Amino acid sequence: MSKSIAPVTPQAELPLGKSGKKGQRPQRAPGEKNIWQRLNNQKALILMSLPFVIWLIIFRYIPVFGWTMAFQDYKPQQTFFEQEWVGLKHFQDLFNEPQFFRALENTIGMGVLGLVFGTLAAITFALLLNEMRFTKFKKLTQTISYLPHFVSWVIVANIVTTMLSVTGPVNGLLTSIGIIDGPINFMARPGMFWGLITTAEVWKSTGWGAIIYFAAMAGVDPQLYEAAKVDGASRFRQMWHITLPSIRPVIIVLLILNIGNLINIGFEKQMLLGNNIVADRALVIDLYALNYGIGMFRYSFGTAIGIFKSVISVILIVIANTFAKKIGEGRVF
Repeated sequence: MSKSIAPVTPQAELPLGKSGKKGQRPQRAPGEKNIWQRLNNQKALILMSLPFVIWLIIFRYIPVFGWTMAFQDYKPQQTFFEQEWVGLKHFQDLFNEPQFFRALENTIGMGVLGLVFGTLAAITFALLLNEMRFTKFKKLTQTISYLPHFVSWVIVANIVTTMLSVTGPVNGLLTSIGIIDGPINFMARPGMFWGLITTAEVWKSTGWGAIIYFAAMAGVDPQLYEAAKVDGASRFRQMWHITLPSIRPVIIVLLILNIGNLINIGFEKQMLLGNNIVADRALVIDLYALNYGIGMFRYSFGTAIGIFKSVISVILIVIANTFAKKIGEGRVF
């Protein structure tokens, strides 16, 4: 006769601890380490990064406390607790001044021109370097192209002013080949000022900006080029269909970072190359903050301008990052 088997009643299972008893802490998987062990194993990296973290806190985060001046009628001779709080008064004054909108227009205009032509020039220069087959000449050209980046804007402004003066070589060349009938005073043409600044910026930064693009091109699989040659693709077709698509993520990431700095174009080149005739076209936000803020001892007003720039930069980089996420390339965060 077959024996009857009593049914087994299922019971709730409890996690087993190290000793195998129920109700205790679950046992770690083999090789798993707690946070203290991981910190101990990475203590060398932590110590190496500690000076940078300290520098970041001191020079980047602690100064943010100074933003409180934008909401005060700040007077240097008074302590923090003696300052008069005025709320958004300085921001209201900022948006009620016509010169501010002129400075904003010039900043965005020169920033966009510098971003577009600077990026195109850097990518084109990197493509040309990548296509060079004479290695020694390539290295020499690349090294020479870095030099303008390390030249001060004071020297660059002097070079540009000399080249574009009435008796300069540019006017002499254009006159000799018959393009113009007489010399032109380029530095006194307000309509040319944005183009002049953009040209000087592109000349100064193209070689340095091409470094990352050139490095990205060096990482492209050579087998792709060999396959393209077998299919009869010309060198231009190889650049267009292999090189550029391969570095597309790098291009998008750098565009996102540069768009975030679109409004932070500085004021050195505008101040050095500008004059009274082109003053309206040379006024940018940083120069506006210097002249109408710090220069007039309006520290709270200058701080309000700085906060405005920071907010606009964050908005621009978030928009660019969102766009990159939608097209599936180059998302920064």
